[in-house]
Amino acid sequence: MPSLRWQKVPDSQPESRRKTAPLEAGRSEGRGRSTEQTVFSCGQGTPAAGRLRMGRLGREMLSFFFILVPVYLHGALLQEAGPARHRKPFFEKLRRLEEQFRRFQEVTLTHLQRIASNYNLSYNIDARFQSLAQESQAVALAVNQSQATVQGDLGHLKTWMRKTQRRSRKVDSRLLALGAALSEGSKQRSRERKEQEAQRAALSSLALDVQALRDMLARLTPLVQSQGARLAALEGQLQVTDLGTTAPGPTPARLPAQPGPPSPSSPKPQWGRQALRASPEPRDPPQDFSGHLPGMREPPGPGSRRAWPPERPGEICNVGPVLIFPNASTENVVLLSPGFLSGLRALSVCSWVRTASSHLGTLLSYATEENDNKLVLHGRDSLVPGSIHFVIGDPAFRELPLQPLLDGQWHHVCVIWTSILGKYWLHVDRRLVATGSRFREGYEIPPGGSLVLGQEQDSVGGGFDSSEAFVGSMAGLAIWDRVLVPGEVSDLATGKEHPTGTILTLANATLLGGFVQRANCTCLELCP
Repeated sequence: MPSLRWQKVPDSQPESRRKTAPLEAGRSEGRGRSTEQTVFSCGQGTPAAGRLRMGRLGREMLSFFFILVPVYLHGALLQEAGPARHRKPFFEKLRRLEEQFRRFQEVTLTHLQRIASNYNLSYNIDARFQSLAQESQAVALAVNQSQATVQGDLGHLKTWMRKTQRRSRKVDSRLLALGAALSEGSKQRSRERKEQEAQRAALSSLALDVQALRDMLARLTPLVQSQGARLAALEGQLQVTDLGTTAPGPTPARLPAQPGPPSPSSPKPQWGRQALRASPEPRDPPQDFSGHLPGMREPPGPGSRRAWPPERPGEICNVGPVLIFPNASTENVVLLSPGFLSGLRALSVCSWVRTASSHLGTLLSYATEENDNKLVLHGRDSLVPGSIHFVIGDPAFRELPLQPLLDGQWHHVCVIWTSILGKYWLHVDRRLVATGSRFREGYEIPPGGSLVLGQEQDSVGGGFDSSEAFVGSMAGLAIWDRVLVPGEVSDLATGKEHPTGTILTLANATLLGGFVQRANCTCLELCP
């Protein structure tokens, strides 16, 4: 058996070998990369499977090494026996194999380290995924809660917007009605101005006629005086003739001297003055036409208060129950039931009212599904103190002056309306303080609505506002479906007689809300 010897082979390669070395290195690098991919793919999955694959790979590498060593030794022996030129390529290949094996070991170690780090990273990723899932659930819950809150806020905002739109429509309609009323008032004032001018023209023409009559009378006066003088002369001649034919006897009584021609300073005969007074027509005293002009109110005379003596509250008795509204709470409301059972083309509302507030508030409000202001006696703090809006079928209204009611005393108020020519009247303590026409002419107040006292309805039975609430007391309230004549209003205000035909009274009050109190007193001075 030949002996084995290690010889140092010089590092000399043919030119062709040096040229193909990079290609072989690339192939070996490619093989190492494929091996790297294989190891990486084997490292995927669970940690136990990774360790199992790593052990199997180690065993395969050892078996490969054990096979490679005998082959190497056998080749060395053959190279020892062969010529030297055959041993040199073999050692070169062996050296390359050693280098590739070393690289393979390094790549394998690197991939094993990466597999271990990937395992730790996957474990951390699972924990992070769980925490992210919990956070996403918490975020979803918070989003649902915030969505519910936003939905509630949107609902409140929609309700507020609807109320605001409804109130803005009411304000717009009232402004339109106010503009129409102002235009109508300006037209009426222009008509009154034209009528006044016509009256002035008539008066001036009448004054001219009177002046002409005076001039004619002044021209006729000298003629009448001359005729009187001639008659006096004829009378004197007649007396002289009678004396000449009388028989002689006692001296007759002294006759009046014969009047001569009248002088401007001499007095006229008595009969002449009688004739002058009787000749013209008796003239009436000068009349004041200003009181008869339309649109002008006659000022009260000195005896007007005596003609309408005011009634003291203590003298009014048997007015029925009294309702007391102590404050401006929106819960202070009184419902009159069953309301209007049929349509109304005429209406009379009368009541005793006492308030010490700076404004009247709403005395009565009637609302339907179609319109929440079908009939309203409406006052609020933004209006002129003591004035209320008399509304029939919003937006039409008239502003009524009720300033005397703010003195804290009992006052009797009657509001009357008819669809015939749209006339309306306002009586306060038996006095007519306001009237007009063409207000809802031909209109009919429909039945089936909600009728309340003390509050103004923005919806049927609700939508109250404290600035429109009534604060004070009401007594003897009654509603008729006809027009009360002034005599009936006077009897009602003085407590003499209650007109027949009422359709609603305070006896129909079925619901007292909030702090409203109901009291029974014999006379108004005893009412709280």
